[in-house]
Amino acid sequence: MQDLLAMFGDFKEKYLSWIDLPEVHKTDIVEIIIIAFLIYEVMVWIKKTRGWMLFKGILVILAFVFVAAIFQMSTILWIAERTINVAIIALVVIFQPELRTALEQLGRKRFLSSIFNFDFSKAEINRFSEKTINELIKACYEMGKVKTGALIVIENEVVLSEYERTGIMLDSIVSSQLLINIFEKNTPLHDGAIVVRGDRIVSATCYLPLSDNMGLSKELGTRHRAAVGVSEVSDSLTIVVSEETGRVSIAMGGELYRNVDAEFLRSKLKSLQNHNAEPKRFTILQRRLGHVKKSGKNSDQ
Repeated sequence: MQDLLAMFGDFKEKYLSWIDLPEVHKTDIVEIIIIAFLIYEVMVWIKKTRGWMLFKGILVILAFVFVAAIFQMSTILWIAERTINVAIIALVVIFQPELRTALEQLGRKRFLSSIFNFDFSKAEINRFSEKTINELIKACYEMGKVKTGALIVIENEVVLSEYERTGIMLDSIVSSQLLINIFEKNTPLHDGAIVVRGDRIVSATCYLPLSDNMGLSKELGTRHRAAVGVSEVSDSLTIVVSEETGRVSIAMGGELYRNVDAEFLRSKLKSLQNHNAEPKRFTILQRRLGHVKKSGKNSDQ
């Protein structure tokens, strides 16, 4: 860094001495890099959301204001000055869904979860077993053979309590027979989604948010749109069995993988399992605090 600054200083003295350039310090360079990175990330985020078309419309309005400033169009400038405060509030309202999604994605970043991971109750129960993977795969392709529709949401780090509460609580061990019975046509629990947490089915007949992604195929029904919708607002993995074709699809991170085979599904489940099994930075501290908490309860009794 010092060599780079020295080279810049020599270049300035030789060729740019006639220009009154401000002094550039190390902190200034770091600030420029951070701001450039943030602007880039914001632009990429806007382009991936519905806000891209709104953003282009805002750019058109700003272009008109810029032209009005050049040619001193007083009426347009007067209107722009009077509406700037209202426009800022309107932008927050217009971009509210996108801003919420962005904050949720920021909260799901690994560097934040590793530093501020104080959820002791989920420290050990999040990892599902190999038996659960086998039961899920077996049930999905058995249901696919007879064209039984299914929607299975496997929770990761983002807790799905708000969707869990919309259904009927079960708290049952995951088994292929139970899954097939739940989604059997004309049974009380077949409509809606089930939520799997660890090795247990915690809730059935759950309502999920539908995706409004215009890029999804028009031939997809409500079940597939719900799978993509919940994957957009959480880090869950959702398995969909089509009632029309019997094909199995997976939704993750807002993406839909259609007509996947058993090996592909197994690889995604294993990836989620290994992700959950990664050691946490505060695992030892959590265990100690949990042990202290249990000891305190026992002493009270």
